[in-house]
Formats: sequence, structure tokens, C-alpha cells
Amino acid sequence: MSGSNASVASTTSAQASAERLRITEIFHSIQGEADALGWRTVFVRLTGCPLRCVWCDTEYSFYGGNWRDIDDIVAEVASHGARHVCVTGGEPLAQKRCLILLKKLCDAGYDVSLETSGALDVSLVDPRVRKVMDLKAPDSGESKRNLWSNIEQLLPHDQVKIVIASRADYEWAREVIAEHGLVDKCMVLFSPVHGAIQPRELAEWIIADKLDVRFQLQLHKLLWNDEPGH
Repeated sequence: MSGSNASVASTTSAQASAERLRITEIFHSIQGEADALGWRTVFVRLTGCPLRCVWCDTEYSFYGGNWRDIDDIVAEVASHGARHVCVTGGEPLAQKRCLILLKKLCDAGYDVSLETSGALDVSLVDPRVRKVMDLKAPDSGESKRNLWSNIEQLLPHDQVKIVIASRADYEWAREVIAEHGLVDKCMVLFSPVHGAIQPRELAEWIIADKLDVRFQLQLHKLLWNDEPGH
């Protein structure tokens, strides 16, 4: 191989190895929350998260995982024949090359959503992606990590999700959506922490206060009791 060809091969190899992500799992299921609720969806769960929310139900994604080339990830997504793709974690944006994956999925024509904690900058996320962004209420133990500047990056097709474990969380959430005018920016989702408060209780608070938010239960918990891979 000539020197120039060897150089090209080396550069191509380096680019390929650079476009990798650590993946916990890729699976085909039914979307259990947000505006794509009920749609057949391929989930790409990235490994790692800098937060430690008290009620987290995906702690198994904090460590481990396997390195996968991004093009291989996109190919596996295609094998399931679904229109919807959800990139989730952990915190997917903790891996910077997540942005490459999101763009490639959009370029391939998928309806792409990103589940993110709200603690990391979302400004570089492809605008075609529907961001489902958390704001962490006090009982999560991580409310100090909310990156409030992210609110200015929200687009009308995005969603803000607040997971609520107590009446105090609810009152905090009510104040936050009013202070930041969130319901005028995008859809706002209120979700009860499984086992912490009764879903009916949260629904009745929303009705009593006439909040323009969307109450949601996690459908996957009802269908599969939140088993990994579902």
C-alpha cells in the first residue's frame, strides 16, 4: 500500500472508531410516555448518567454497556421496521457523540425523540429531534442540577416532563411552569413517581388548579411491570 493510500485508510479507520457510543441496550417495544405514547418504537439506551435521582428506574444503565459504531446502531434500528426511535439513558447527552446519532437517525427519516435530564446543554441537538426534557423536582434529590438556560432552547414540538413524588413537588412544579411560561412554549407533562403518590391524587390536583398540563402514567409499567428491555 502506498503512503498516500495508507494515510487515507488510517484516517478512515480513525473516523470510524471515533463515531462510537457506549450502549446499554437497543430494543423494540411500545412507547410508554410523552406525545408518542402507544407508538411502536425502537429504544436506543445509552450508558452513563451524571445524576442520581432518588426514584430512578434505570440504574442498570449507569455502568457497563458495549461500544457500538453509530452506523451499526442505525442499521439495528432499521431492522425493526419502526418509524419512531427514542434515544434515552441514563443521560444520553453525557456522551457527546450522541449528537451524531441523533442527526443520522433524522437524516434516515425517523421520527426521533430524545429523553434527557435537563441537566446538560441541549442547544446543539438537531432541531428535528423532539426533546423530552426533565425538570427535576426537589424530591428527586437533583433539582440543583437543572440547567435553566435549556428552557430557551425549547421548540414547540418539544416537551418538558416533571416527575412528582409529593405535594411539595407538585407545588414546586406549578410555580416553575408559571414563572417560566412553560405551557406557552411546549407541552408540559406531569408524571407521578410509581409507588410514591397515587396517580388519582396527582390528577385531582391538576384538575383543582386547572393546569394546562398533560397528566401521564408510564404505560410500560402497566404492560410489563417495568422489566428491562421493555
